[in-house]
Amino acid sequence: MGGLVQSPTVATFSICATDGRDFGVAVASKFLAVGSVVPWARAGIGALATQAMANTSYGPGGMELLSERLPAQVVLERLTAADPERDHRQLGIVDRDGGSATYTGSACFDWAGGRTAQGCACQGNILSGPEVADALLDTFLASSGDLCDRLLAALRRRKPIT
Repeated sequence: MGGLVQSPTVATFSICATDGRDFGVAVASKFLAVGSVVPWARAGIGALATQAMANTSYGPGGMELLSERLPAQVVLERLTAADPERDHRQLGIVDRDGGSATYTGSACFDWAGGRTAQGCACQGNILSGPEVADALLDTFLASSGDLCDRLLAALRRRKPIT
């Protein structure tokens, strides 16, 4: 009876992306109702995901900065610079031109990090390793079809049916 009980692996990972027309965010997490906190997107403006110890002000603040046509990296730098708790946060951003940026604070739980490509930012924490973020990015980039299908394919690591 005194056996070791391991809790299931818990993690959060997300992808923000654009297909050049639409913007979207997909996220998987242990947290109930994660969709009310992590994803932010606005047509013609961009998309972002705030996670780890999510800062909910990143959503509206980031959308405002993106609406000023600031590049994703500048938006990321402004949001995190103003946040004294940034070391506990993760943030991914895609701007209207497909520029992307990702940030992982030094106090996020291992493994934590992100990957970017044109039109796509992937990030995660409490992951088994960098291969999870790599798989999100690689699957999205290799997928075709609607943006929604590609985002979900990245989370599932499967190519969508086209």
